[in-house]
Amino acid sequence: MEQRHLGRTGLRVSRLGLGTLTWGRDTGEHDAAEQLKSFRDAGGTLVDTADVYADGGAEYLLGRLLRDLVPRRDVVIATKAGSVLDPGRRVDCSRGHLLAALDASLERLGTDYVDVWQIHAFDPATPVEETLQAIDLAVGSGRARYAGVSNFCGWQLAKAATWQLAAPGARTRLACTQMEYSLLQRGIEREVLPAARDLGLGVLPSSPLGRGVLTGKYRRATPSDSRAASEHLAPFVEPYLDETATRIVDAVATAADGLVTTSLQVALAWIRDRPGVVAPIVGARTAQQLREALSVEALTLPDEICQALDDVSAPVHRYPDQDWSTL
Repeated sequence: MEQRHLGRTGLRVSRLGLGTLTWGRDTGEHDAAEQLKSFRDAGGTLVDTADVYADGGAEYLLGRLLRDLVPRRDVVIATKAGSVLDPGRRVDCSRGHLLAALDASLERLGTDYVDVWQIHAFDPATPVEETLQAIDLAVGSGRARYAGVSNFCGWQLAKAATWQLAAPGARTRLACTQMEYSLLQRGIEREVLPAARDLGLGVLPSSPLGRGVLTGKYRRATPSDSRAASEHLAPFVEPYLDETATRIVDAVATAADGLVTTSLQVALAWIRDRPGVVAPIVGARTAQQLREALSVEALTLPDEICQALDDVSAPVHRYPDQDWSTL
């Protein structure tokens, strides 16, 4: 698998990442082991997780597999901290919480360091400089090699990155930002993507298959073993089952038929090769689903297909994104 630099760093990662959102909950140890082995055998290196996935179970399971199945040196581990497990999905990016969360992640993962440590969300109650000082402490102590953020809007991303550039004594520069991005969700193109490219941050798209909808699995019915049929994940999928999404999904299916491939591969190839993107994070329930995604390595979409998909999924960006004098 092709390797790409993570932003303006020397760290190289596979151009597809393996997501572990369902590990330890919907994906058991056997299936997770098959996924990790298939991913490594295909040349994949970047494995993305978080301290709150399955209440810490995803990190714990990944740590066990790194001890028993795949050598730690073969994997680039990216994890996150800042989200707090409670009914309100509270965010706490205070220095104390973040550093304690990192230590807990390292213990579950069974490693002395993570390659990429990401702040899971912006915390309006904590000064951004306090959060970024925690990143400096984590990287300075060797517990994290690189740092990034997740779910920061454009102004939040720019504020964090420029503070690091300007603050006396700040040593760490953000390497990446992780955001939801797909043919069904192109909102980051408004401000986040331009900011990331200008600041030299690599983009790691989450949910690159539109929460599974872009695979076409929901075109006629809801499979009983799908996320949309799951009590706790159905609300996650439901927003992408409207008429607008149906039009885009049909266009992806038409492109797949013309290229004699699958909707999954077309949607994944489109996002993988967008400007600024380093590695879409692919989450699969089974190893077979993951292997289908990994086979996209051989596919590059023709320009006319990319343009057609761009057109059918284009978000409406008017003022102030366009020149006000032309409106």
